[in-house]
Amino acid sequence: MFKIIASSLAWGTCLLTPSLLLGNASDFAEIVEHAKHGTVGILKQSTAPDGNSLSVRGSGIYLGEGYILTARHATKRQGSGTTADPPHVSVISSTLQEASATLVGVNEFLDVALYRIPRDLLPHGLSARTFSQAEALPGERVFTVGYPLGWGPAISYGYIGNPNTFLQTVQSRLLQVDLSACSGNSGGGLFNAQGEIAGVIHAIIQTETTREERRCSRFAFAVPGPLVHKIVTALIEGKPFHFSKLGLQLDSVKIGTQWHMAVAQTAGPARRAGFKKGDVLLSIDNQPVDSASQLKTYVIERTRPSQPVSIRILRDHKEKVIRVILGKALPSPLE
Repeated sequence: MFKIIASSLAWGTCLLTPSLLLGNASDFAEIVEHAKHGTVGILKQSTAPDGNSLSVRGSGIYLGEGYILTARHATKRQGSGTTADPPHVSVISSTLQEASATLVGVNEFLDVALYRIPRDLLPHGLSARTFSQAEALPGERVFTVGYPLGWGPAISYGYIGNPNTFLQTVQSRLLQVDLSACSGNSGGGLFNAQGEIAGVIHAIIQTETTREERRCSRFAFAVPGPLVHKIVTALIEGKPFHFSKLGLQLDSVKIGTQWHMAVAQTAGPARRAGFKKGDVLLSIDNQPVDSASQLKTYVIERTRPSQPVSIRILRDHKEKVIRVILGKALPSPLE
């Protein structure tokens, strides 16, 4: 997860490796410009005596109607000793206008936070961004806009790598992205060639450096856009949104020359359904289970709490189908 570093702010736009130029270059330049005007900086609380010191600690995306989407960890007050989400944050637009936004809600599961600026205080020129309805694919060309190291809005280009990776900092799958990102890009949009939100920048793989403030990498991770869209919709509508919990911890076992996923521990719904240690998982709702990440993604993205699922297993050399009523996942590591 990004550690947001305060640094002096230099305004401008940085274009790195413009490999997204598909078709008409001027059309794509307009798409990038709209994305730039749909990106805001999340300001760090000023420590200057006059309160006028300007420092950007993270990035955010303007969704329209005053809503600002960002990474939850990008809004946290560093060193405050509190886990409470700040009820207000200050943001700054690419036109250098500052505004205060009020907390709408957060989702710890995905590390996202939603704020809203009153209509009469909206900075001029903000361009609303919309979510992509399609899943990002390996090799797809993307770009991000944000405030790396507190500077920006800066733009960098790259490609989707593995769209099904996991980190301990968030419980959903993440898109692994090959593009330049730094501390401060957290919460910014990952856009596809149409300028739609394909993801929200979450973390980087930090490279070793002797200067701590130079936290940059070409190995970034983003929460998938369609998944974030579900959360944002629920937050705007004021409805609770919960992910499903299966309650299985898995281990790898080899049968012949083939490796499979087998039950290591059970809890909650899986325990009540009768799973036993050593059960080999074959499929869930007739979808083959080839890896723990595949199973986890299916449960998180294609089911809801209280939904029944059918899991085919191999126990004592015999196949068996176990029906599980899924539980509700809490914002802590899945069991």
